[in-house]
Amino acid sequence: MDVLVPTGLWDEDGVGVLSTWFFDDGDPVQQGTVIAEVMSEKVSFEIVAPCDGMLRPLLAIETEVAGGQVIGRIEPA
Repeated sequence: MDVLVPTGLWDEDGVGVLSTWFFDDGDPVQQGTVIAEVMSEKVSFEIVAPCDGMLRPLLAIETEVAGGQVIGRIEPA
């Protein structure tokens, strides 16, 4: 299952920066656990795991991201 940056966090043309992955590639995660953080100019947003499984980050820290963008995947354990 894809891990997405939620839409509506900032203006339509706005972007944020992927600031932190709280787990490493291949780590097990549980649905609802905070797995990443995205920063805008003023606010940080937590990204939670959409399901249980193994985290596969697709983007590096400090990458600019937009709402709806895929930043990682959760694979079945």
